[in-house]
Amino acid sequence: MTPAARRVLETASRLFYERGIHAVGVDLIAADAGVTKKTLYDRFGSKERIVVDYLATRDARWRAFLAAHHDPAALSPVDRVLAVFDASREWMAAHSGKGCSMVNAHAEISDPAHPAYAVITGQKQWMLELFTRLAENVSPDAARELGRSLMLLHEGALVTDGLDVLPDAFGRARRLAAFLLSTARQAR
Repeated sequence: MTPAARRVLETASRLFYERGIHAVGVDLIAADAGVTKKTLYDRFGSKERIVVDYLATRDARWRAFLAAHHDPAALSPVDRVLAVFDASREWMAAHSGKGCSMVNAHAEISDPAHPAYAVITGQKQWMLELFTRLAENVSPDAARELGRSLMLLHEGALVTDGLDVLPDAFGRARRLAAFLLSTARQAR
């Protein structure tokens, strides 16, 4: 990626997250990035492509961040699940004052034909698969349902934290997840 393309993507990412995807046009992105619209279109082709790259980059950063908090060798199966909630709390505090970028993007992009839709739903599908895989190590027979329940707790915490509705939404969700995991383990 050229330096100009990197500036465009960084600028667009900040603006999309702060103001919303539909509220930000290519004129504003180009002006804030210090490039011409021609340069923007030469590098990305369309605003849709910038949106896709914004969401894909944010997802890649989240996955790398989560991997750093998720060393399977150092954690018990239950602690591996709870580490996702801990990482999310830390991520949201550092990067996400306006909530989950994927949830926010989905509020604006609900058409499955939009190229960013697959990135949004793919990220959430990946999270569900992660919770289900982690749940297999806690309660193999109940992994599918446990993974879904953990996903609901996590996503609820993401939305609630972004809206600043409850204090410590991730702490509450983590405690509920620990209870679910404990119950699932005892039922084995």
